[in-house]
Amino acid sequence: MPRRNSIALLVTCLFATPVFAIEPFPSGFHTEEIKTNGTSLHVRIGGQGPAVVFLHGFGDTGDMWAPAATALMRTHTVVVPDLRGMGLSAHPDTGYAKKNQAGDIAGVMDFLKIQKADLVTHDIGNMVGYALAAQYPVRIAKWVVIDAPLPGIANWDEVKQSPLLWHFNFRGPDEERLVAGRERIYLDRFYNELSANPKKIDEATRRHYAALYARPHAMHDAFEQFGAFNQDAIDNKAMLAKGGKLKMPVLALGGDKSFGTAQADTLRFVATNVTPGIVPNSGHWIMDENPKATITLMVNFLSK
Repeated sequence: MPRRNSIALLVTCLFATPVFAIEPFPSGFHTEEIKTNGTSLHVRIGGQGPAVVFLHGFGDTGDMWAPAATALMRTHTVVVPDLRGMGLSAHPDTGYAKKNQAGDIAGVMDFLKIQKADLVTHDIGNMVGYALAAQYPVRIAKWVVIDAPLPGIANWDEVKQSPLLWHFNFRGPDEERLVAGRERIYLDRFYNELSANPKKIDEATRRHYAALYARPHAMHDAFEQFGAFNQDAIDNKAMLAKGGKLKMPVLALGGDKSFGTAQADTLRFVATNVTPGIVPNSGHWIMDENPKATITLMVNFLSK
């Protein structure tokens, strides 16, 4: 092949093929844009066996779960959506209450003909996960919940006043103007202050997520996730009062430099069968700081 044609082909491939700054999902996975509950979610699907659904939080997208998907795909059908308004999912103007977003995930399960699944969640994903498990308890077999509080539950009023969590109330038109074009700076604050070792969130990972959160409406919708917390607290208290505590087995994991054993303490307010666990040498960003330990704890629990 002439050299000029070879260079042209290389350039075409570079622009046609997604470039991953973090670990890609295994080649056996595919993506679908699934219409659900008035929106559309970008969903990664692969593997075989009983289903497990992974939900991410703020500062990440479903991309965070690639190493866990690799570990589980031989024994599970792995389903990894981006939440409403985040990552490559659609950006609707409304619907960010976690009770409503649980309906998004139930709709994904319906589309994929998954009647029952294990659930693994982190950060805001925990909040969507609780609303999913509380509203559809027969559809969740086990739940691994990782390093974040639940609005309205346990010592929520104390937690939300922590100086580290000032971002819970950081939103609005002027705040969006401040962050616009500076998404990387804003996200660096979370990676640096909420980790045990900021170097564990490497440059490529930071660039990857900064580009996704710089997409149109992405940061606005991320702020909407936090803006719904007051409604989430009302909804969570009502769901707990109506349905009682969850009965499915729950593994509550906290980073040893972050929520630690407080994660299990919180979950005991909403679930009867809670196993505590600690991710060592980790702050909040467990899949970046200590993925091996996180995956081991997760797989051992789901395999029982």
